[in-house]
Amino acid sequence: MQLLEHTLNRFNGIVIDPQALLRDPADFGEHLQWSVAQWQTEGRFLIWLEIPLERAVLIPAAVAAGFVFHHSQPHYTMMVHQLQPNALIPGYATHYIGIGGVVLNEARELLVVSEVHRSSARPYYKLPGGALHAGEHLAEAVVREVFEETGVRARFESLVSLRHWHGYRHGRSDIYFVARLAALSREICKQDDEIDDCLWMPVEDYLTSDLVGTFNREIVRAALEAPRLVPSWIDGYDDASNREFFFPPELARNHPPIPMNGQNGQIQ
Repeated sequence: MQLLEHTLNRFNGIVIDPQALLRDPADFGEHLQWSVAQWQTEGRFLIWLEIPLERAVLIPAAVAAGFVFHHSQPHYTMMVHQLQPNALIPGYATHYIGIGGVVLNEARELLVVSEVHRSSARPYYKLPGGALHAGEHLAEAVVREVFEETGVRARFESLVSLRHWHGYRHGRSDIYFVARLAALSREICKQDDEIDDCLWMPVEDYLTSDLVGTFNREIVRAALEAPRLVPSWIDGYDDASNREFFFPPELARNHPPIPMNGQNGQIQ
């Protein structure tokens, strides 16, 4: 019997080729169990098995061979088998990442939104923002989110604070950054399915309003008063589309231009 087609990764682990999986569950299960025994004899640490959605019928055979679920995406499930009791199984994504924007115009007014799906009947004014898309930079995401929710174009200026908490959606943790942006337009065109109200509010009114939560007041205050971190670069890295650095202004270096996906403001 032949081993299932595979490669050896740099951590002494086996990566089974998902494109070469046997189609018949019984045949696959027999070859898998034989391969597992051989790889264990060789002293391998882990076996990684990606099962595409169209081969989901093979999952019970993998479970019978000792595999457990590691993570899933819409088109595949990743399973893993720990061959050695001390072999480390690295975790998958543990956090959601989001960012909100403190957008100020020349009249010292703050762009605020009240969401459709909120916990109270009264309006609750917060900053526009949301979750990052896969592969998206923080500076790009906040400009996009502001534009999508409010129709206002803005320019990223700096990071000013972040919040980290546990026990968020599906038991994951959450990191939420806050950025300061300069408004490039004033006209509002809100995203009706998510945003109930959107307006420019004088900063002083926002900081004293009973329609604003403590957290939102504090992050706006931080954006106005606290030290800031601006986009920067580190020599030796060659691709600004895959990396993002922030430093105090006195230490910041220019970085290559980052392409924008939307029609909103430029990252500078």
